[in-house]
Amino acid sequence: MAHCYYHALSSVRKWGGMVEDYLPLHQWFDQSKAIFADPRHRALRHHAEGIFMLETLFGPTIVNADSRVVPVRLIGEQHVREDLGTIPSFADWGRLITPQDWMLPGHRLDEPMPLGTVETGASGAFSGGHSSASRGVSVVEI
Repeated sequence: MAHCYYHALSSVRKWGGMVEDYLPLHQWFDQSKAIFADPRHRALRHHAEGIFMLETLFGPTIVNADSRVVPVRLIGEQHVREDLGTIPSFADWGRLITPQDWMLPGHRLDEPMPLGTVETGASGAFSGGHSSASRGVSVVEI
C-alpha cells in the first residue's frame, strides 16, 4: 500500500471504527518517508521491533469509534504485512547494509583530543568524532 489512509481503511474493514482511529498508528510507520522518500524508509520501522515500538508508544490497545478494543500490535502487523508481505526482523534489514569505513570505530572517548581542534569528514563538514586520516578524516585547528 502506498498511503497511510489506505492502511487505515484496511484497519476499518478488519476491526470497524473510523479511519481516524487508526491513521496516527499507520502514519507513525511511514514518518520515515521524511528521511528517505523511497522504499528504503521502511528499514527504520517496518520490522518486528518497530511493531513492538508502536505498542510502546500507543499502548497495548486502542478503543475505536465502535467501542471495540483493538490490539495495537495487530494493527502494526497489518501495516507491515500489507507493505512487505511478511514481518522481517531488523536483522533481516541490517544484513542488507554494506558496512562502510565511516561506520567503523573512531577514537576512544577516554583519549583527550588536543585543545582547539575539531574533526572534519572528507567533505570538510564536522563529523562528530570520527578520527582517522586513513578514512578521509582530518583534524583541523580552530
